[in-house]
Amino acid sequence: MKMSEKTKDILEWIVCILVAFILALLIRYFIGTPTIVKQSSMFPTLKQNQRLILNRWQRTTKTMPERGDIITFEAPSETYVAEEDFNNDVVARYNNNPSNWFSKFIYYVLEINKESYIKRVIGLPGDHVQIKDGKVYLNGEEYDEPYLQDDVETTDMGKYIFTDLVVPDNCVFAMGDNRDYSTDCRAFGCIPLDKIEGKVWIRFWPLNLFGKVE
Repeated sequence: MKMSEKTKDILEWIVCILVAFILALLIRYFIGTPTIVKQSSMFPTLKQNQRLILNRWQRTTKTMPERGDIITFEAPSETYVAEEDFNNDVVARYNNNPSNWFSKFIYYVLEINKESYIKRVIGLPGDHVQIKDGKVYLNGEEYDEPYLQDDVETTDMGKYIFTDLVVPDNCVFAMGDNRDYSTDCRAFGCIPLDKIEGKVWIRFWPLNLFGKVE
């Protein structure tokens, strides 16, 4: 039976929509995607409700970020490790492992029920990161952080245990610029490369702050 012109048009529209959806997902996952700042941990560099574009090409190519890069990464399953639970492993704990392709697609591609953090890279593999006297020391020398406000101190607040460590291979140590209001690697350990989702590239809202973020 010959297909009617109306049915043919409908099928063509469905195919176009499906192709557009697949292309959008591929671009979002492998190249770049917009996001919204939801917390104050990167203040004053980033403020709540600002809109950003993430560069995801580094994740696609499995490239290690550089010191000073602002990245997003999958939030660890345990966002705070107490001293009594510390087992000498300085890598953040991730226990959420989707078991089949559909659940992986929903979690990693559509990012439904997936929480992400945005922080600044401080330490790279092999770096000795030490936090003491309100300052950050990298490989024995005080680390210059011009992006911090003048009155900001980096403390362990008497409760963090990941404040004197060597960053393992394929991991980074990252913290928020707003140190007293940031849950970061001091609390949960270093972030594996494969959990990094993207690098903050451009701020496009508000318009008066449009431009590259550093």
